[in-house]
Amino acid sequence: MAGRGDNSRAKPGGGVDTEPMRRAITGCVRAVAGNGEVEVVFANERPGLAGDRVRLPELSKRPTAHELAVTRGLGDSMALRLACHDQKIHASMAPQGADARSVFDAVEQARVESIGTRRMPGMAANIRSMNTEKYAKANFSTISRQEDAPLQEAVAMLVREKLTGEKPPETAGKVLDLWRGFIEDKAGNSLDNLEATMNDQNAFAREIRHMLSALEMAEDIGEDPEEGSDDETTDEEQPRSGEQEQETAEEEAGQESAPAEESESSQEQLEDGEMDGAEMSDEDMSDEGDDDSETPGEMRRPASPFDDFNEKVDYRIFTQEFDEIITAEELCDEAELDRLRAFLDKQLAHLQGAVGRLANRLQRRLMAQQNRSWDFDLEEGYLDPARLTRMIIDPMQPLSFKKEKDTKFRDTVVTLVIDNSGSMRGRPITVAASCADILARTLERCGVKVEILGFTTKAWKGGQSREKWLAGGKPPAPGRLNDLRHIVYKSADAPWRRARRNLGLMMREGLLKENIDGEALMWAHNRLVARREQRKILMMISDGAPVDDSTLSVNPGNYLERHLRAVIEQIETRSPVELLAIGIGHDVTRYYQRAVTIVDADELAGAMTEQLAALFEERSSFGQGAGRRRRA
Repeated sequence: MAGRGDNSRAKPGGGVDTEPMRRAITGCVRAVAGNGEVEVVFANERPGLAGDRVRLPELSKRPTAHELAVTRGLGDSMALRLACHDQKIHASMAPQGADARSVFDAVEQARVESIGTRRMPGMAANIRSMNTEKYAKANFSTISRQEDAPLQEAVAMLVREKLTGEKPPETAGKVLDLWRGFIEDKAGNSLDNLEATMNDQNAFAREIRHMLSALEMAEDIGEDPEEGSDDETTDEEQPRSGEQEQETAEEEAGQESAPAEESESSQEQLEDGEMDGAEMSDEDMSDEGDDDSETPGEMRRPASPFDDFNEKVDYRIFTQEFDEIITAEELCDEAELDRLRAFLDKQLAHLQGAVGRLANRLQRRLMAQQNRSWDFDLEEGYLDPARLTRMIIDPMQPLSFKKEKDTKFRDTVVTLVIDNSGSMRGRPITVAASCADILARTLERCGVKVEILGFTTKAWKGGQSREKWLAGGKPPAPGRLNDLRHIVYKSADAPWRRARRNLGLMMREGLLKENIDGEALMWAHNRLVARREQRKILMMISDGAPVDDSTLSVNPGNYLERHLRAVIEQIETRSPVELLAIGIGHDVTRYYQRAVTIVDADELAGAMTEQLAALFEERSSFGQGAGRRRRA
């Protein structure tokens, strides 16, 4: 019950029943696809289409209007794919090269989405929301160089603009502008012909092949399926009777008219489908997100910075057969984890106060950046006393309310990667575990998700990988020759209270062995880029250069260090992930552009909090330009 003087409306206690919306979206997808047997499922997985099964992101407890629009846009996009796309034609006309194929696939998706956009305004709004979210999650707004802008997305944006007249959303940044001049100069004629063939997938695909040739990607295209068939000797080359020719002509005419008929029927299905999807109004849902709500499914991102990494870097792995990615719970039982955690707490009893004060200071600095703006003239919220004079002057005026606005500060994930090598044994690993523990708790209070990872090897001197190498006759230059062990102490989605005891595992005797930093950094980076959050921060904590006696004994002495430098360069120059490092008694500034070196492990807490606070206080993303990077 509202207290005296409290003019705010009571908020609903539980979540909203989203089942009616699920049914509406399912009906809309089936109607647009023209197939009542399409299976639509909602799950906390990446959205996708497999056969007649459509997977959409699970709706949160209190979905916002934007989340609903994105989910409906994903459903519309996949339904249009089912209705207006022939996989056999696509496979037969697809280019052979990977780059040309990615452009071909992106433009075909733009075609089917443009069909729905032109016919149904409601569907156009949903697809627009979906693309806005996709480009935002892919951090396209931070791209400022042509070499970082994905060509396939730029071509798809330009094709969508030609077919629908709609400009790319603001979240697409400069991606299209960086490529527009090049594409229009090379393939302007082909672009102008696309609208006329929009409803004929076969003819449209042929125009795209011409466009790829104009973009100097002809070597990746391969032969045109129809042109290539002329060189083969088949029964069709034999003389035919007039009756056979007439039957063939009728079949070809039927095939050519099929896309047009399909488009006419799909137009009726679109109209019915949009009505089904609109049966439930977005007004029934709250615009105020829940703390547990998640951004809908992952959107397609630019190519990973490590896609062509192996071609550029001379780094080999003898075998990955014995490598493992393992959680702390799998390495030891619950009783031992509890004992190790108690030992960690005992070791750091005198340090808890100092680290706690630093964590509180970090929390105050982070919280100061949140909820510092207001929305006015609302129908509910806090009573706005500044507007009371209007009601006194004119009693017919309604009461005016205000509400604090959340910033996008919460849409951040931080990964802490801790070196679990033998040189960290003792004071360094104890302090690192404690700092990671307290920082995870602090950032969780601020709504920032934290992942804690560790890396080491399963054995000294090579383990089973070396034994296999010896049994194989010691082939020269085997590359990395040890068994990796990558440990997940706390996943980003796991609450701190559940993962707290896992950090005690770092105190386990015999866990800390050797360190291969380059592959650990790639592993942590790849986990991070798969997250839905818009801003991603990766912090490496290490006390030295990568060392593995087994690998270095059969390879050049700088083998692991050279690989680490190459991995760091790829992340710092080609990835949206913000990378920083802290070296304990070791100068890591010669590897990382953003780094700090501390002499004593006791300084780690202050260094971590200061580095994270500095990152959060920057007004713009660190990844927008290399010129703004600085050493800590």
